[in-house]
Amino acid sequence: MSEPRPWFGQPRGLTILFLTNMWEQFSYYGMRALLVYYMTKQLMMAQGTASIVYGTYTACAYFTPIVGGVIADRLLGKRRAIILGGSIMAAGHFMMTFEPLFYPALATIALGNGLFLPSLPSQIDDLYEPGDPRVGWAYNVYYVGVNIGGFLAPLVCGTLGELYGWHWGFGAAGIGMVGGLSIYLWGQRYLPPQARRPVVERGAAPRARFPRDTVVLLLAIGLAVTVFRSAYEQVGNTVALWADAGVDRRTGGGVIPMTWFQALNPLLVMVMTPPLLVFWRQRAERGKITRPARKMATGALVVGGAYLLLAALETIGGPTHWAWLVLFFATLTLGELYILPTGLGLFARLAPRGLGATTVAAWYLATFAGSLTAGLVGTLWSRTSHAVFFLLLAILCGVAAMMLRALDPMERWLERQDERV
Repeated sequence: MSEPRPWFGQPRGLTILFLTNMWEQFSYYGMRALLVYYMTKQLMMAQGTASIVYGTYTACAYFTPIVGGVIADRLLGKRRAIILGGSIMAAGHFMMTFEPLFYPALATIALGNGLFLPSLPSQIDDLYEPGDPRVGWAYNVYYVGVNIGGFLAPLVCGTLGELYGWHWGFGAAGIGMVGGLSIYLWGQRYLPPQARRPVVERGAAPRARFPRDTVVLLLAIGLAVTVFRSAYEQVGNTVALWADAGVDRRTGGGVIPMTWFQALNPLLVMVMTPPLLVFWRQRAERGKITRPARKMATGALVVGGAYLLLAALETIGGPTHWAWLVLFFATLTLGELYILPTGLGLFARLAPRGLGATTVAAWYLATFAGSLTAGLVGTLWSRTSHAVFFLLLAILCGVAAMMLRALDPMERWLERQDERV
């Protein structure tokens, strides 16, 4: 039986994973766009408390995948994990529409995310034959899906919540999750076949183990990304508060809703990704390939420059025109594209056979730790000047860049070892 004709030059299964992820991200970022404002304006939490709750929730949303990836690999299988996790997440989003269920709803979403998140991207490599050059760009294509959902979420959920009532925004996020789950169920015929319960058959090769040097490299990269995330994750936390109170959002005869600025980052990802892919491909054709650690270090420095811009604006003083906020997001997004999809792809490529979801889950361990520290860093927002706070974020990005750059020789050595095998 011949393989189905590709969609957009890629296996059809990538489109299914792309769309499933897009709607899951719509639900996640739709709720997240409202979360800080909901806590400070509706639940009347103090800024420091709201920052801790925000950081703890986003951290837990990336901690549960560590356990969920192991469950998917060893017990449920990726498909069952995605279906079960997506169903639990949808229930949690609908629970957010009821104020007394606020904390149980957050916990429910985090638990469902644990099964869903590592299992979806770990299916990408299964779509390609070994050596297929398309797999190198598949993760950037997949990352665009993340950001289409992230772009639509503040415009839909944010507008509904901000103008018509918080429960309308949270309910729309739940509908998005149901949509993503429905697409996945419909498109399973385009995904690689997989047993419901992955077991090692008699006579089959045993499950691979992590080489020690690979573990050391991944842990070191994870530590650097943790430092980076403690600054990067302020976009939905303190930067969102700054956009509400410190930015002149007037334009024409109206005022731009504060949640709309949360759509800038994913919109810019979609705009910037195609030319960046062309740029990287042209460099590769000329033999100038930048190794992942160096590329990630460059991204951390660029994001640091974005926070330096905010520090300079705060030093000047006065309400900041919204156009400067657009420039901030453009700079931050450029750096993000160098570091985050590169890191995800690196972890997935280094995964031993049979441990794909577990390895991807390890990437989210860095996101967990970075989100948790971001919540702690965010408590400084109301304790220091905003200029000093943004300068601190720039310094954190610089430290992460130096750590990643220092890992380049080790990564180069591991690449040579792999070539010899």
